[in-house]
Amino acid sequence: MEWIEAKIEFDNKAAVAAEELIADVFYAFGVKGVVVEDPETEVPPDALMDDDVRPPTNSVSGYFPAKVFDQARRRAFEQAVVDLAARLTMNHRVLYRSLAEEDWAESWKAFFWPEKVSERFVVKPTWRDYAPRSGEIVIDIDPGMAFGTGAHPSTALCLGLMERLLEPGDHFLDVGTGSGILMVAAAHLGADMLHGVDNDPLAVEIARRNLQRNAVAGDRWKLWSGDLAREARGAYTFVAANIYAAVIVNLLDHLGSVMAPGGCFICSGITADQGDTVRAALKAAGFEILAVKERETWLAMAARCGRS
Repeated sequence: MEWIEAKIEFDNKAAVAAEELIADVFYAFGVKGVVVEDPETEVPPDALMDDDVRPPTNSVSGYFPAKVFDQARRRAFEQAVVDLAARLTMNHRVLYRSLAEEDWAESWKAFFWPEKVSERFVVKPTWRDYAPRSGEIVIDIDPGMAFGTGAHPSTALCLGLMERLLEPGDHFLDVGTGSGILMVAAAHLGADMLHGVDNDPLAVEIARRNLQRNAVAGDRWKLWSGDLAREARGAYTFVAANIYAAVIVNLLDHLGSVMAPGGCFICSGITADQGDTVRAALKAAGFEILAVKERETWLAMAARCGRS
């Protein structure tokens, strides 16, 4: 399969905000995950390797299947980037290149390093070495085309809340599982049953591989592709959804029917300006808000299911 890499290089003083907004443009055009390159990225000293070549400028890249990224779609994508650049007063340029499947698989790996994303969890790409310190839990991850490297603030926030709130023996459902990183984390924290669903069959396959490479026993987990939680059955005691605010709001009525009374729900992928909307929707759906955490303009919320 052939892919088109679209790389947006930019010079903007508010780099973190610009990265997030550029990523949102890619997501709006169906890209599941992006590659962010930052010249100021800090690499753990114990993870340094010979290929530590830092990028010369800030950029965000995404990958489109060549067969659907036609001229009309490319023009629409470029116009969306131009509109964003005008709002941010940001100089930018868009670069394209064609990649075969095997070339794409290697092209984005150079700047993905082990990172401690919460009090206990370290997310390590499968192609790096890392010596864990006392008390650290290392997750080996190869995100492929799925969202969820652990480096994104929304994923890191979820992992931190799971450390605090997930209890051994919980029945865990990951809605929009992406790379499966939250399922692997739940396994490390002692969840008995791990279910994950994503509307992208490729993400389901990537999650399956990541569960296997982290030695999560096959009888503990189940994955399927479908309309998010609508095919879920059972009384889950812990549900996670690291997706988008609008999707989270739409999920709430259905989640109440598959969660055990008193079960915990954590949700992320919420920007700060969407926080009030999600809070109100949670309360209207009968959830009691337990915690709200913020990192780099992103929010994650934990809530308890109050339905009987």
